[in-house]
Amino acid sequence: MLRVFPVTTKLTKEEQKAITAFAQSQGVARGQWIRDVLLAEMQRASLNHDASLAEILGVRLLLVNVLRPLAAGQKMSPETFDKLLDEISTTKHDLAGKLAAERRR
Repeated sequence: MLRVFPVTTKLTKEEQKAITAFAQSQGVARGQWIRDVLLAEMQRASLNHDASLAEILGVRLLLVNVLRPLAAGQKMSPETFDKLLDEISTTKHDLAGKLAAERRR
């Protein structure tokens, strides 16, 4: 992959020295270390966002699947509720991933 698009920022002399020294201590060039940090942060932020979305979807699934039977006058056994929680735990991350993928298109 050809890297030809520079991204810049302004640093103080002390910040520049600290970043250069740290990158050297990690055995990489300063530019490579900066690129790695930026890309890793973007990925971390994306994963955190997907995790939050998964939890929101989980709560929504729980509400819909519990309130609908209750509104119809049905009762839910503790075993049924526990099974529902297990299903939601396995489903919410898949749904969040699909929604995030659709949003990126």
